[in-house]
Amino acid sequence: MPVLDKPDLLTTKDAAKVLGVTPGTLEVWRSTRRYQLPYVKTGRLVRYRRAHLEAWLASRTVGSVPALA
Repeated sequence: MPVLDKPDLLTTKDAAKVLGVTPGTLEVWRSTRRYQLPYVKTGRLVRYRRAHLEAWLASRTVGSVPALA
């Protein structure tokens, strides 16, 4: 069950905030297919799953990550 303050499906604006880019950047990435960033399309609505955004960010990590204590 999704938590109300952290919905699973995010708007383009909210997804852009998570990724630190503008909504326009996400729109360009979708139209040009620059990145394999999954999204859900229902009619004209576009939504991003929070888990997909986090996984995509993790896949973009370069270099070693220190172990957490």
